[in-house]
Amino acid sequence: MARYTGPKTKKARSFGEAIYGPSRAFDKRKYGPGQHGPSKRRKQKSDYAIQLMEKQKAKYTYGILERQFRNTFDKASRKGGVTGEVLLQFLEARLDNTVYRFGISPTRRGARQLVTHRHICVNGVVTNIPSYQLKPGDVVSVRGKSQGLEVIQNSVEARSTETRKWNWLEWNPERKEGNFLEYPEREKIPEKINEQLIVELYSK
Repeated sequence: MARYTGPKTKKARSFGEAIYGPSRAFDKRKYGPGQHGPSKRRKQKSDYAIQLMEKQKAKYTYGILERQFRNTFDKASRKGGVTGEVLLQFLEARLDNTVYRFGISPTRRGARQLVTHRHICVNGVVTNIPSYQLKPGDVVSVRGKSQGLEVIQNSVEARSTETRKWNWLEWNPERKEGNFLEYPEREKIPEKINEQLIVELYSK
């Protein structure tokens, strides 16, 4: 499956934000990548460059390549409501992202791997498609024979309190099972993404 596999800290520095989670390397150098460091004067960005940067940040945050991201945007634009908000709701409803939110994996990249390796079930059926779109009422669980995996157990224990922050999800750590209750409201989504800039970019 095609995905970004390059240096994560360098990519996070280009956006000026730790989009892949806490990183000591990022904390040491929060300025953009380049041999001249933070002292090099950078040109003021055009409106198009700012819009493009915001779209790229959303893509790399959720681990999606261009074609899939554009298809998700087109789907969001056809649905009623505010296009930018619906776009983020669709991204949050991806199976790999939800596995990450539940705390089954500490990163989205790790969650994607668990899904593709057939460790995750949706409504009792093994599902190995990371982009699978969940709907309200769907039940996501760790496959029975995979529940003993050390990587899953450690992640669930480490993030048990964090999972409670997402009020559109309901997680049962004992059964390693969770419900996708509803699409999240925009103010509940923690990602620092200006979705309106993405809408403006694709509207050109």
